[in-house]
Amino acid sequence: MQDSHPSSGSNGNLLIAIGAILTAYVMLVTQYSDKMVVPAPGEGHHAAATDGEHRGPSTPEHTEADASHDQHQRHDGGSTHGALDKPPPPEYWTVIPFVLLLGAIAVLPLIPATEHWWESNLHRFVVAAALGVLTLLYYLIVHQHPIEGHWPVHHVMGPSEAGLNFGVTWTVLANAILNEYIPFIMLLFSLYTISGGIRIKGDLRAHPLTNSTFIAVGGLLASFIGTTGAAMLLIRPLLETNSERRYVKHTVIFFIFVVCNCGGCLLPIGDPPLFLGYLRGVPFLWTFALWPQWLFVNVCLIAMYFLWDHFWYYPHEEAIDIARDETRVRGLRFSGVWPNVPLLAGVILSVGLLDPSKPLLDTGWHPWLYLREIVQLGLVALSLILGNDEVRRKNNFNYHAILEVAALFFGIFICMQPPLQILGIEGPQLGLSTPMHFFWLTGSLSSVLDNAPTYVVFFETARTLGGENLVPPGRGVEEALLVAVSLGAVFMGAMTYIGNGPNFMVKAIAEKSGIHMPSFFGYMLYSCGILLPLLVLTTWIFL
Repeated sequence: MQDSHPSSGSNGNLLIAIGAILTAYVMLVTQYSDKMVVPAPGEGHHAAATDGEHRGPSTPEHTEADASHDQHQRHDGGSTHGALDKPPPPEYWTVIPFVLLLGAIAVLPLIPATEHWWESNLHRFVVAAALGVLTLLYYLIVHQHPIEGHWPVHHVMGPSEAGLNFGVTWTVLANAILNEYIPFIMLLFSLYTISGGIRIKGDLRAHPLTNSTFIAVGGLLASFIGTTGAAMLLIRPLLETNSERRYVKHTVIFFIFVVCNCGGCLLPIGDPPLFLGYLRGVPFLWTFALWPQWLFVNVCLIAMYFLWDHFWYYPHEEAIDIARDETRVRGLRFSGVWPNVPLLAGVILSVGLLDPSKPLLDTGWHPWLYLREIVQLGLVALSLILGNDEVRRKNNFNYHAILEVAALFFGIFICMQPPLQILGIEGPQLGLSTPMHFFWLTGSLSSVLDNAPTYVVFFETARTLGGENLVPPGRGVEEALLVAVSLGAVFMGAMTYIGNGPNFMVKAIAEKSGIHMPSFFGYMLYSCGILLPLLVLTTWIFL
């Protein structure tokens, strides 16, 4: 958890670790390849199941009939429970660790007494892991009801009749870490590390149209290399281009609106919430159906930026600054395109093709468990081996930001298990019924909490309502509600600095470049004045 800049030594240690993981995986596949395949529904007994029990996998193909069948199957740790039919949810107070962790993320960076202490990723991990342990202790000691498991296949685990509930606790931990956290963090890590090896350098004339083009290109890239990758790739050349201008703050704010958030909703790799939906069975290309909303919101934001900059800020620049901007011009130069752009394409293909729940290109062969993540690690290794260390050094690349995400989300994925289970049972009683309800409630919480776990909470709430046009079919979410949850989480992550991870990263880079960015609440004045009315209009047109 050291917060350090990359060096040949640190990259060497990382490559050694990746090599060890790849070697161990190859050995496992060689010995146990038949046990590392998720069975398709209806295949009966499979090596991935335990104690001879048939378990339907948690996959898009898992139908309502399968789900009903699963309700009467369980591995109950020695108990003699009957069929699992709407068991009581966890106690409501079990959401406290989740609330405390999200509160710590939101508040501790803003308190002078804890601001510096919270900057350490080790401290973040200690807080997140401690609250995760409290959650697991509840399942180990207190919880006395069956739990649905989703790794490696769908099953039900009942509590022990006597003693500690090790089986239930392991099921909760496997759901959180093995089923969701590992794929989630591997995708972010690969996109972050590979994009960090690409550098765009130059100083163009900082005309309103130039800056608008930067933001537009970033908004498009965000869906294909992730909001983090696009933001890290373009924020530095944008700041270099505007280095002669006096008024730059508003440019960075619109960059956060578009590149760090609203541009990332066309693919699951674009924004973390959508990838969590993909892990829950939403088809990889389904998010392309959001292109009308994506186009409307981003075009409106870029148009507003252009008009504001063209008619107000640019005319108010000092004549001497404009003269320097017009004469100090360097064309854009790209470094690290090879091998990193093809490797980024490889990451995208790995997500789309190596889903362990689906056969590869309808060949009938299912990728082994974690093959997708192993391929992504291999692509990272190729980027570090074949890429130019000097490019990363000039980018001021380090692993601090991704370690921050890894540390915090380790605890988040564990702590959010009780609220997810509560919502799965109590969701229909919340009174949420329309797309507008889900859009605004998902978005409002995404503004002040991290948008990824917020998406999961309301995805599961919408799942309990059923419907006729489910995504994925069988055990999914009504499509209109899924659209609302997806848009709310992605778009309203731009409302505050803490709504999405790249927001704070861009703010920090801008401040290191000498730009006086607004405070937490100062930023909200911009988002409430600019973004909020646009989202109201989006709701009226599309939902």
